[in-house]
Amino acid sequence: MNKTVVCSQVEDTEKIGTEIAEYAQKEGYTFIALYGDLGVGKTALVRGFVAFYGDSHNVMSPTYNLVNVYGDIYHFDMYRISDEDDLYSIGFYDYDDGKNIIITEWSENIEYALPDRYLRVTIKKTENHENERVIEIKTVGK
Repeated sequence: MNKTVVCSQVEDTEKIGTEIAEYAQKEGYTFIALYGDLGVGKTALVRGFVAFYGDSHNVMSPTYNLVNVYGDIYHFDMYRISDEDDLYSIGFYDYDDGKNIIITEWSENIEYALPDRYLRVTIKKTENHENERVIEIKTVGK
């Protein structure tokens, strides 16, 4: 999946999250790396992703918890992670068993720890409209 989408509503961002989940399941992707500034809609995208697997009402940003768990989906916030020791101290590598789905926000902070194969999702605000976002989805690896 290599595509770019423009969204103007939170519901659109959630719908893209659901589409990404469907594609990830179909193609066997278990790691989704999210990129984007504060307030661009990363958590809304995750809410849509989780909705594909069931109830998404409890999806929230893992900012203060570092990780939120939704069944077999582990939603990490890497904003405060600065090195490999930080990842080990939160048990990050224990979650990736090839069966669980890992979604990381602020993935730019852990480039060194990303797997060989994953989906890269970048969300950016536009200058056109306050609520408009450009979402770019790329497959990385084979």
